[in-house]
Amino acid sequence: MMKAAVVGVGYLGRFHAQKYKMIDDVELFAVCDTSLDRAQEVAKELNTQAISDYKDLLGKVDLVTIAASTQNHYEIAKFFLENKVSTFVEKPITATSRQAEELCDLAEKNNLTLQVGHVERFNPALTAATKVMTKPLFIEVHRLAPFTPRGSDVDVVLDLMIHDLDVIVSLVKSNIKSISAVGVPVITKMTDIANARLEFESGAIVNVTASRVSLQTTRKFRVFEKDKYLSIDFGKGSVDLLTKTGEWGGPVPPLNHESWSLEKGDALLVETKSFIDCVKNMKRPIVSGVDGLNALKLAEQITGAISEQFKKIQ
Repeated sequence: MMKAAVVGVGYLGRFHAQKYKMIDDVELFAVCDTSLDRAQEVAKELNTQAISDYKDLLGKVDLVTIAASTQNHYEIAKFFLENKVSTFVEKPITATSRQAEELCDLAEKNNLTLQVGHVERFNPALTAATKVMTKPLFIEVHRLAPFTPRGSDVDVVLDLMIHDLDVIVSLVKSNIKSISAVGVPVITKMTDIANARLEFESGAIVNVTASRVSLQTTRKFRVFEKDKYLSIDFGKGSVDLLTKTGEWGGPVPPLNHESWSLEKGDALLVETKSFIDCVKNMKRPIVSGVDGLNALKLAEQITGAISEQFKKIQ
């Protein structure tokens, strides 16, 4: 039985630890946090041991999940990859793409699994929708949430928008042609609401908005194709599909409407099981380190465009 540990057991890390405890063929060996009190609290809940220094896990675990603050992802992940431990890193993979590139190189060099926590890829609504997608031409995305201190060590692009950037890159499968973006700091000193318009070489256009100063939570993803429209609600786990069935020539558009209300399931559990399977069977993760790197590079381009735009309006 493989042994696993979770490093960083704050709000999200605790959930990661719970998922390991639910899986039969892996042992949750320990939980780790710089706050030993917090680690002990989670360890008591899950009947495992608590440690405060992740380096004490060396030689004792086969795989590790890193759910510490973004600024610490690189240092911790590098330590485990250098010491031949397969690693799951919460999104964003690192604070900078240069750091992410180094982690990807380390994982490849040591023949290790490096997976990134873009959990929407395991959302049943997206899984169902991708089965009927062919060639996205226009994508409209809104990810809005009330403010929470969690994730506020980075701007809203790295905190929230990056979820959708990963999905967008996985669907469009084309290089970026141009980016325009705007963002505003509202609560923190960093960008708290951002909008970006992306044009891809394939001709696809994407308009994506992320906000952490909203009153309600919204996670909607709309895809337009030739003769087809898909609306995905990540929060509700629902999909609406409109398909053109003939030429329009009367009062009623020739459209067929299908609606799927899916069981939300437990995307984090599925994601964790997928990581374990990849480690065991040497498979490429659904969201690999390279995927995390590509999403981060796009996020950096958007952040750069926001900075340039913000200078113009000062």
